[in-house]
Amino acid sequence: MEEILSVKDLAKYFTKKGFTGTDKETIRVADGISFSIKNAETFVLAGESGSGKTTIARIILGALKQDSGTITFAGQKITNQADSLKKIRLGCQMVHQDPYASINPRMTVLDIVKESLEIHNVGNKKERNLIALQALSQVKLEPVEDIASKYPHMLSGGQRQRVAIARAIVTNPKLVIADEPVSMLDVSVRIGILELIKELQEKYGIAFLYITHDLSTARYIGHRIAILYRGRIVETGPINEVLFAPRHPYTQALLDSVSEPDPDNLYKDRKIRIIESTEVNSYQGCRFMAKCPYAIEKCKQEPNLEKISDTRQVACFVKIN
Repeated sequence: MEEILSVKDLAKYFTKKGFTGTDKETIRVADGISFSIKNAETFVLAGESGSGKTTIARIILGALKQDSGTITFAGQKITNQADSLKKIRLGCQMVHQDPYASINPRMTVLDIVKESLEIHNVGNKKERNLIALQALSQVKLEPVEDIASKYPHMLSGGQRQRVAIARAIVTNPKLVIADEPVSMLDVSVRIGILELIKELQEKYGIAFLYITHDLSTARYIGHRIAILYRGRIVETGPINEVLFAPRHPYTQALLDSVSEPDPDNLYKDRKIRIIESTEVNSYQGCRFMAKCPYAIEKCKQEPNLEKISDTRQVACFVKIN
């Protein structure tokens, strides 16, 4: 299957000043990130808040400039040149986490959805209206004409997120970046949004970069997964293999924290295999070492992301079973 996106050795560092204003700290938000996404595939980028997921998405879309590394989209290397950015912004769209903040409250739904068409000069006004109405129908917002005339405050959270998805697919993109698209929605409507994403993918062959901290939704929607911790990918592979047989202690800790809808667990102590430590490792050695229950002396070195099979890679000297 052909690759639609390839990210190679992506790095982005931020420097912040300390309390004195002179001492500085370098934060490695993305540090040697490499992955690829194939056509009509959902690739999951998972990790806790602050691990660098959204920053990577912003770099891919050109909203931030990387310090090093390359991004190739549809066979073309993406640079900061206007033509290059226009290509990825037309062929790669984004669905944001917050359906309340990501759409303009002063615009009608129709204007919100067709805005991308206007920016990229697609068709005339009549054609743009028809394409936007079709996109609203594709995300199952009906009656379409009634929804199109409404303003965001007149819609529920789930409906607003469907508007955001309609806006993302209206330009017929090859890739959609979905950044925590269901985390701010009621549990009762999350499954509907996830089913919609799967249906759009199967029908139109859209690839998705699905960004999340929730491994339960990741498993439901993803094909392959990369686990991100403090700017580094620590484990990657087919999603069922990684989630059913994790080989990195951080992946195991994430899985331990996933809640299970079982009444018997109500008064059961959950054991999360992680050391409660306030110590934060420097960027020397394994970044998870201070919290890892399996840490050994060799972990003071930085582990490389190494192949353990044809489809899986792990950055760990211990490689738990």
